[in-house]
Amino acid sequence: MERSAALGGLQPNYLLCPSRRCPSCPPLNSLPLPFADKTLSSLNFQLQKRSPLASRNVQAASSLFKRDAILSDTYSETAELVDMDWDNLGFAFLPTDYMYIMKCARGGDFSKGELQRFGNIEMNPSAGVLNYGQGLFEGLKAYRKKDGNILLFRPEENAMRMRQGAERMCMPSPTVEQFVEAVKATVLANKRWVPPPGKGSLYIRPLLMGSGAVLGLAPAPEYTFLIYVSPVGNYFKEGVAPIHLVVEHELHRATPGGTGGVKTIGNYAAVLKAQSAAKARGYSDVLYLDCVDKRYLEEVSSCNIFVVKDNVISTPAIKGTILPGITRKSIIDVARNQGFQVEERLVAVDELLDADEVFCTGTAVVVSPVGSITYLGKRVSYKNEGIGEVSQQLYSVLTRLQMGLIEDKMDWTVELR
Repeated sequence: MERSAALGGLQPNYLLCPSRRCPSCPPLNSLPLPFADKTLSSLNFQLQKRSPLASRNVQAASSLFKRDAILSDTYSETAELVDMDWDNLGFAFLPTDYMYIMKCARGGDFSKGELQRFGNIEMNPSAGVLNYGQGLFEGLKAYRKKDGNILLFRPEENAMRMRQGAERMCMPSPTVEQFVEAVKATVLANKRWVPPPGKGSLYIRPLLMGSGAVLGLAPAPEYTFLIYVSPVGNYFKEGVAPIHLVVEHELHRATPGGTGGVKTIGNYAAVLKAQSAAKARGYSDVLYLDCVDKRYLEEVSSCNIFVVKDNVISTPAIKGTILPGITRKSIIDVARNQGFQVEERLVAVDELLDADEVFCTGTAVVVSPVGSITYLGKRVSYKNEGIGEVSQQLYSVLTRLQMGLIEDKMDWTVELR
């Protein structure tokens, strides 16, 4: 077993030198905290002239000690970027260096998380997540600034949404602080995978799952919180170009009283049939209607939807069947600050027929303009299937804020150095 220790409930495994294990570095996790702190200071002094990179690693570790961390010897930080074609980065999984894992028994609290080398995980075939779908996930991004520092966008919102979803799915959940600190540790451990400014982002995928074995229908006896990351470019192959949607009027994404309002894994498997059929017909994705009246907009497979008419932006109200998107919430605030009137209400599908613009929002897509929507065989195009002014304006403001190109007056970003 690798030795590991706590960082305010976390257990990142840090190595001080760029190599996997420097013989001259003592196993700091075996030292009492005061002695380990002195060792770090000594190492930093010795390494400043020999290796600036190693010195920076020691400084980072020293700052962690100030938060009651004890370091172990399995994590190697390197500041260099991965050598890859950043200009052609798509939205597909790329394995990185480290993942974060923390476990909890049912009725207990999460603690003793750790960074591990990224790889496959073992799971009992009778795990609750495999048999009964007891699982949640989140999605957020990290961006590299021009000065090399990393920005996270509203990670505490993802933490709170996961806790709300966990309550609905009868699961314990990390605290907001644990979630955010785990995200920070995972991003810093994989810092070399954060794309250069303007080339993409590091997609962060926290998972919460019932990993304990359970045969009868019941909450699992054990839970695993896991974070992995992957560098990504644009979600849709069209990039920031307009996408083309088809309205689905037979299959439905969610029902009242169900789990459509939380980010549970089963919500996404349920849309695959309609989405696959739509893509086979040349559409980018599917827009779903409510399952009661079958005439009100809900959301796209993994995005929220907005309709623009004159100076008014309308989006379906959150009422239990629609995921409360963090990008959705952010765009609403940005739009209001830009002088637009924003309405959260029932939006009838007929309103698509004379809308000025339509766009989608989500962590993966950020803001994606809609070029056309097809409903019951009738195709409606917007802005000659180009990018609308409102979509472009909101996209520009939000992405510039996320990338640190404009002042964050909202206090939404968290900077990692």
